[in-house]
Amino acid sequence: MSKRQKRAIPVFEHPIIETHCHLDYLKEHSLEALIEQVQQVNIEKIITIAVSPSNLDTVMELTTKHPMIWGTQGVHPHDAEQYTQATGIKIREQAQHERIVAIGEIGLDYFYDNADREIQRQVFHEQLQIAADLDLPVVIHSRDADDDTIEILKRFEKSLKRKGVIHSFTSGPELAQYAIDQGFCLGFNGICTFNTAENVRDIIRMTPLENIILETDAPYLTPVPYRGRENASYYLPFVAEKVAEVKDIAIETFLLMAYENSQRLFFPES
Repeated sequence: MSKRQKRAIPVFEHPIIETHCHLDYLKEHSLEALIEQVQQVNIEKIITIAVSPSNLDTVMELTTKHPMIWGTQGVHPHDAEQYTQATGIKIREQAQHERIVAIGEIGLDYFYDNADREIQRQVFHEQLQIAADLDLPVVIHSRDADDDTIEILKRFEKSLKRKGVIHSFTSGPELAQYAIDQGFCLGFNGICTFNTAENVRDIIRMTPLENIILETDAPYLTPVPYRGRENASYYLPFVAEKVAEVKDIAIETFLLMAYENSQRLFFPES
């Protein structure tokens, strides 16, 4: 299918919050062009996610570039071996900035195993403690690590008041149900549009509307029908459309719920 034949990005009446992308990883989009394009499809806020000690400051700087951009502070499990005491101090300090809305992206990844698993668990635990101390939600990455993710989160059931989101959810129903029962949100992105992702759509079906938020994880995981291109936040309406279809609910009704969930999680004082 040629570019001319691809379906235009739908524009919906209700605004959308992009809860997870990586603006500093985009290669094909200038920030100025991206902002213009997302506004054309009624995206109201963008949260850009920190992943390593090397981009904590970059994310901080991005949040000053436009009033619709917010950020997080945290170290991804891939980079857990780069986490030091100084890194933890920096995350703790910078997460208190008014433009930082969560601790993340943190968690466990046993699929790639880019870092020693024990170190991953330790770094995950330490960053959950920072979130609990600062009364911030968390943005969690969990891949092929459902049991350990649950086990570690159980240690914070009382202290992690604002919970958070398990983003790009591709895990099993046990982790999904645990997260839902504890008041976490599940983040869904372009994966739910892939033909092979019936397991993700099954999780969407079991997830209450009040626990669903939307994300792209751009520049990764571009939704159908633009799969193969670099992802960007302006493709988020395709994700919203698919989730609404799977939930068998009117798109505007779903967008209202997803917006309220995102506001409650990340912007409770707005």
